[in-house]
Amino acid sequence: MRGWLVAWVCACMLSVAAAQGTPAASTPGTSVAGENYLAAAKRVVDAAAQPAAPWNGPRTGPRAQPGKRVAVVAEDLRNGGIVGVIDGVLEAAKVIGWRVQIFDSAGMPDQRLKTLASALVNRPDGLIIVGGDARALLPGLRPFAERKIPIVGWHVAAQAGPVSGTPVAMNVTTDPLEVARVTALAAIVQSGGHAGVVIFTDSNFQIAQSKANEMAAVVRACSGCSLLEVRDVAIARSQELMAGTTRALLERYGKRWTYALAVNDIYFDYAAPVLTQAEMPSTAMAMLSAGDGSESAFLRIRTGSFQTGTVAEPVNLHGWQLVDELNRLFAGQRVTGYVFPVHLVTADNVAADGGDRLLYDPNNGYRDVYRRIWQRP
Repeated sequence: MRGWLVAWVCACMLSVAAAQGTPAASTPGTSVAGENYLAAAKRVVDAAAQPAAPWNGPRTGPRAQPGKRVAVVAEDLRNGGIVGVIDGVLEAAKVIGWRVQIFDSAGMPDQRLKTLASALVNRPDGLIIVGGDARALLPGLRPFAERKIPIVGWHVAAQAGPVSGTPVAMNVTTDPLEVARVTALAAIVQSGGHAGVVIFTDSNFQIAQSKANEMAAVVRACSGCSLLEVRDVAIARSQELMAGTTRALLERYGKRWTYALAVNDIYFDYAAPVLTQAEMPSTAMAMLSAGDGSESAFLRIRTGSFQTGTVAEPVNLHGWQLVDELNRLFAGQRVTGYVFPVHLVTADNVAADGGDRLLYDPNNGYRDVYRRIWQRP
């Protein structure tokens, strides 16, 4: 297993460096020596923490298809990542000339299909799903497909691109598995290869479970690290459950628990106060998230309050991409399938690329690119 991880670190280092537009340093061979492994892991992490590279996404496409009415169905508007994506959708919709109506499932399983039905009653021209799981939502999506209403989504499957077996033409996301790997490697690098890890996930969502599985695999492959537990906590119930869960984990693992990894920053919103109440020094516990880069996460990283990293999603950019992908479908064209490179936010770079506004908003001119594609001022 250790040899597999070193081989993967070398390959990942090349892919991340290429995506970021930076030259890859020379890589070690398949030696399992700790120094070689940590050095290779550090190069991967450092590459992911570089400033946003110049735009490498689409530059051509159909002109704006104006006057469209679009329904946006949100999994839970309490989730900062979801809100950030919708902000981007609204910003882009204003430019392209669309009207948007937002529907919120409030994170309640019994409300998801009802919310989709409510959106359908309003007879939209297109549907954007933000959060949720495309396959779980399939019964509610079929009526849209029957009416030939195009559908795109954000974080609705474990991979970017069309979601097989569903009418979702494009799932917009960074590469979830690469996000997970970089997050786990960052913890390993920060700990010098001696992290005691608890991973928080939500098995209700395929993308979350895939991230957790990948983080767990990376931690297990670190011979000096310990995977203490993978804890399944519903994101929608994190406010209710995380305080008690954190106390129980502290009691069970004590000083062995030194790193908390999660599939979403929201878990740490409710875990961090418990650590503070327990009078735990911020140096005794480090939190890193495999998404989404919330305002509270940026604040914790900036102030040194337990959280040391988040692989932040470019949520505003993703909102613009959702609008562009849907515009292509309206025009009878194929989606782009574009996947934006991963980006690790740490204390060293938290102020860059929108960090002064508490979000990751790549300074690469993507808004102007989309305006030119749509031929809008």
